Amino acid sequence: MTWRKRLFDLFFVSLLIVILGPILLLILLLLLWKEGRPIFYLSERMTTPTRGFQLWKLRTMTQVGEDSGVSGGDKAARITKTGAWLRAKRLDELPQLWNILKGDLSFVGPRPPLRQYVEAHPEIYAEVLKSRPGVTGLASITYHKHETALLKRCQSAEETDAVYSRICVPAKARLDLMYQRHQSVCYDLDLVFQTIGGLFRRG
Repeated sequence: MTWRKRLFDLFFVSLLIVILGPILLLILLLLLWKEGRPIFYLSERMTTPTRGFQLWKLRTMTQVGEDSGVSGGDKAARITKTGAWLRAKRLDELPQLWNILKGDLSFVGPRPPLRQYVEAHPEIYAEVLKSRPGVTGLASITYHKHETALLKRCQSAEETDAVYSRICVPAKARLDLMYQRHQSVCYDLDLVFQTIGGLFRRG
């Protein structure tokens, strides 16, 4: 990560913590009232092909004993009503401001993958993770709806994993590498504004 990109992240994360802090506090109280504890969900993600970190999100699903892999149709019944609203607005990702502050994430970059997919596709992620993972990015903006539609049809964890590995991983990697070739502060700003615009279009 260049020093310009890190300064970009630190400036905007400081600004957003001040602006969104009260909103996050209200959401935390709402979650505590509606869903009870825990209100956070922590998941190991990879920031390099060999180094993981704990990604912070707001809990949007009922808890089970063991949980792994990406979310598909097999997990749809576990999404709470509050969680569905948070996901639609991407408000469940607000705690990732902490990950940005720590340096685990950037604002813009490839979405941080689960360890199991990095180990299954080492040649892909050796290239993709040359960029610091981000909260949003080119693949997140342009491929999210298609990925959701593909995984929504999956009715088992095995089917979800197969579809994600065979179709989604290489498709998103192509977009992530396209971003990597053209990355700049101006491009990052453009992608951030596209992300914000997309949230408003979701109603």
